[in-house]
Amino acid sequence: MRAFEIRDQWDMEHLQLGTRAEPRPGPGQVLLKMRAASLNFRDLYVVVRGYGAFTGNLPLVPVSDGVGEVVEVGAGVTRVKVGDRVCPTFCQEWIAGEPTLERLVRTLGGPIDGTMADLMCLPEAGVCPVPAHLSDEQAATLPCAALTAWSALVTFDTLAPGAHVLVQGTGGVALFALQFAKLRGAEVTVISSSDEKLSRARALGADHGINYTATPEWAKPARELTGGRGFDHIVELGGEKTLPQSLRCIRPGGTLSMIGVLSGGQLAAPLGLVVTRQVRLQGVTVGSRDGFEAMLRAVGQHRVQPVVDRTFAFEELKEALAYLKSGRQFGKICLRH
Repeated sequence: MRAFEIRDQWDMEHLQLGTRAEPRPGPGQVLLKMRAASLNFRDLYVVVRGYGAFTGNLPLVPVSDGVGEVVEVGAGVTRVKVGDRVCPTFCQEWIAGEPTLERLVRTLGGPIDGTMADLMCLPEAGVCPVPAHLSDEQAATLPCAALTAWSALVTFDTLAPGAHVLVQGTGGVALFALQFAKLRGAEVTVISSSDEKLSRARALGADHGINYTATPEWAKPARELTGGRGFDHIVELGGEKTLPQSLRCIRPGGTLSMIGVLSGGQLAAPLGLVVTRQVRLQGVTVGSRDGFEAMLRAVGQHRVQPVVDRTFAFEELKEALAYLKSGRQFGKICLRH
């Protein structure tokens, strides 16, 4: 079978397309014929061993997210059957409960081989059927980006209708956060460097948009959109350069979901605001299988349409990663197997 591998050395040059022996499922395992994959910024870091020892060992099949069809099952499998369309879960051993180190580090696309292969063999506990209304590309976007947004807004918060939510950017997690916040009846503000992207975000349901390039000090006008009260929840994706402003426009007692560090990973923020306003600073790393299945039920019931910016051919993984790095996308970048 075809498979992309990072070979010999951790860099983009050693990410190569080759072949591997076809796997066969043992007891309790399922064999998937992969249909599509989608990219996360994590996949860029893995290629350069950005997670240190937790990235895994070479050779490694990259990319965390995908969808496939069950083509064979091992003895004792009951969760799925041949013909089912399923997504592998990102945290393969985090079924339910609180996160532990063991649950957080057994992840697809490093250290466990990821989705950029024609076939995958996984434990039945590590796959979930996906809603029928989704295309393969849309389904492939769900395991990391969608679940991260769901964990932030649903698992770790209790947003009531009319709550004010601020979302940073228009990438995969951001747009899922916009869609899930609207499902909860929230009023959503999106910040972006692009007026064109803000217009598209409004078409998806965003109530307000602020161009942070035109308005670098966006905290004050953002807070004014809440009547001066501040946001109930901020989906923090920027990190170093955005966190100080987020702390200036979160309401007392509000939740700030720390998800991304796209503008830098160092902490340089007025921490006194966290204390004096009793802000909840919540780190979010995807979520459990229980959370994923709850999210899938909501996606199916409300017929949520994940936003796919562009689909590349399987062989174009390097081109797709370069496009992801450019930041030009609106929504998710996918690959068709």
